[in-house]
Amino acid sequence: MRNLSLLIVATLLAMAIWTALVFTGARHGWMRADPAPREDLTSFFAASVAQINAAGQGAVAFVLIGRGEVFGEHYVSAGAPVAPDTLFQLASLSKWAAALGLLKLAADGRLDLDAPVSRYLTRWQLPESEFGTEGVTARRLLSHTAGLTDGLGYMGFEADAAVQTIEASLTDAADAMPGADGRTRVGRAPGSGWQYSGGGYALLELLIEEISGEPFGSYMKREVFAPLGMSQATFDLEEAEAAGLAPCFDAEGAPCAYRRFAAPAAASLHASAADLVRFLEAQMDGASDPALPPEMAATMRAPHASRFGIPIWGLGVMLYAEAPGGGYVIGHEGMNFPAIETTARIDPATGDGILVLSTGNPGLAAKLGGDWVYWHTGRVDVRELDGILPAVAGVLVAGWAVILFPAVLLAWRRRRSGRRKFS
Repeated sequence: MRNLSLLIVATLLAMAIWTALVFTGARHGWMRADPAPREDLTSFFAASVAQINAAGQGAVAFVLIGRGEVFGEHYVSAGAPVAPDTLFQLASLSKWAAALGLLKLAADGRLDLDAPVSRYLTRWQLPESEFGTEGVTARRLLSHTAGLTDGLGYMGFEADAAVQTIEASLTDAADAMPGADGRTRVGRAPGSGWQYSGGGYALLELLIEEISGEPFGSYMKREVFAPLGMSQATFDLEEAEAAGLAPCFDAEGAPCAYRRFAAPAAASLHASAADLVRFLEAQMDGASDPALPPEMAATMRAPHASRFGIPIWGLGVMLYAEAPGGGYVIGHEGMNFPAIETTARIDPATGDGILVLSTGNPGLAAKLGGDWVYWHTGRVDVRELDGILPAVAGVLVAGWAVILFPAVLLAWRRRRSGRRKFS
């Protein structure tokens, strides 16, 4: 009996070690090829440009940053030319900018990140819930841990359609993406886990307006864009078109029209690559004109949400991977209908980063961003983990089978030998 117990313990230990090895190996890219020699900026830039040119459609702005300086830029378009000062719609990358706007209010002492947001709101309130609403704070909204279950994703409104007010959109978004609930409400205990919520950022937009006493777009221009030198950045589509907006293309590369949004903080900042380089540089360690005070910047970059035990979210930013010099690679993605995709990722400690703005090239921005994170850190970024889980599961099961089969066979033989001994 004692031998059988030892065998069970040894088998479970072997399975645990195998599991740890597989997950560690997967995170460190055992299923991934190096996009370029590690830290060779010239090779990575060339490989990225080759991918962009091979796509052969849409419009793309690509900027590679090394040690706090722009190393290289590449701009292509199947329509009207694009350049460093051409504006792109940023989709959910807009949330990062909105987060800076909110954190400025906190840094100025006008907002308590851990107070119920209901204390600041007069124009709209979260509906009553079995989980209450007192646990819905700005900190949790920024990190998608406030218990909201709207699942938004916004499709946006076509040019001839009336755009909802932000209050109506919070109540029931008319432009919810397929599969989204669309109602901004507390559907799980606040703080109990991470669940992406576009409605949470619509609520943060309303919060900024309530506290600042001015329209969201005006506040952002005055408090965020002007100090950072983002002279063209705007949440207003008409302003962006007048300033020079990149042509819109769908997934097949055909021309399309941009859409308008009831909650622009969540989905529709328009900015140029030149604007966003300033945005990123202001969030590097040692920036001459930092976007946030150092303590607030550290709070933004600290882990506030995790999945599978891996930190994935700060306040308004994703935590893509552990950075080589400590801390995390931070940034945000964006995807708007029909085929608008963006990514911006930086290592604040080293001053390295990547920016990709695109229309008409599904998957390209995320692919280049993931390549850069792996090339820079040696780790697969958290966005790619879901995609490799089926392969990881297959390897795990195969290894467990190899461990279990001889253990079960040995246990059976010992049991059979014991029966013969006492027969």
